[in-house]
Amino acid sequence: MKKNRTMIGTLIAVILIILLLNPQWLPVSMETREKIRDLEKSYFLIERSGRITVAHILTVLLMFSVLWVINVVVKWIIQYFGKKSLRAQTIGDLLAGTFHYLIVIIGVVWGLAILGVNTTAVLAGIGIVGLILGFGAQSLIEDIITGAFIIFEGQYVNGDIIILDDFRGTVRNIGVRTTTIEDAGGNLKIVNNSDIRNFQNRSRNRSVAACEVSVAYDTDLKKMDRVIAEGLPLMYEAHKDLYQKEPVFLGVTALADSGVNLKFIVDVREEDVFKAQRQLTRDIWALFMEKGIEIPFPQVVVHQG
Repeated sequence: MKKNRTMIGTLIAVILIILLLNPQWLPVSMETREKIRDLEKSYFLIERSGRITVAHILTVLLMFSVLWVINVVVKWIIQYFGKKSLRAQTIGDLLAGTFHYLIVIIGVVWGLAILGVNTTAVLAGIGIVGLILGFGAQSLIEDIITGAFIIFEGQYVNGDIIILDDFRGTVRNIGVRTTTIEDAGGNLKIVNNSDIRNFQNRSRNRSVAACEVSVAYDTDLKKMDRVIAEGLPLMYEAHKDLYQKEPVFLGVTALADSGVNLKFIVDVREEDVFKAQRQLTRDIWALFMEKGIEIPFPQVVVHQG
């Protein structure tokens, strides 16, 4: 739907450009056509204007149409290059947002110039207002600068999984001012860029799912080792879409109250860590049940004197 609106708006802008660059096609007086030609020569070369007339309004429409087309073309170019990698996409999103604000500012100043407003005074006034706001918007400036450093230093990009405080989620958008993170439940956390400190980027290094399973103290260790050695390759074959490598048996981690704790790990994609952990635990349990290896439960042994 949004794409259709963009296409329709672009088509209208192109038609307006063609019509206003050829004022003889417009149903207006000869005087108005001449005025349009004069204004186009003046204001697309950034010169001054007289009082506001119909020609001025039509020239403003031409200006906005040109800026609209430029904005759409630049967004298409950014989207094209953004498909090459997640880093390129992230930088593209930031540039697109910045360019959008820039186009709006240019449009306002250019439009005022066409209508005869002294833009030098306007820009001076904007500068003074900006200076005043700057003292009260230090956090905003800090957010913008921090966001730029995050992207250009490659600390994380769209699609990376990060842990910020106690929130673990996927980076969905890095904006000019904020970063949006989505957890596994679809909950969104929007954080000011300047508040992102001491986070973990879980997508940059090897990701491992781990589980611990207990066996009874009277388990035949040789049989258990043989069962594990035969079973782990079968688990990998059954879940190649989830496991990136064959699961690994690390050995005994503890002599617990009711049994011997064994640890298993498997390499996975970061987004599949918890799913793989659950699946690996189920696979080990099913293997031991099938081969008659007892998984103990808490029990009390009473000795009679």
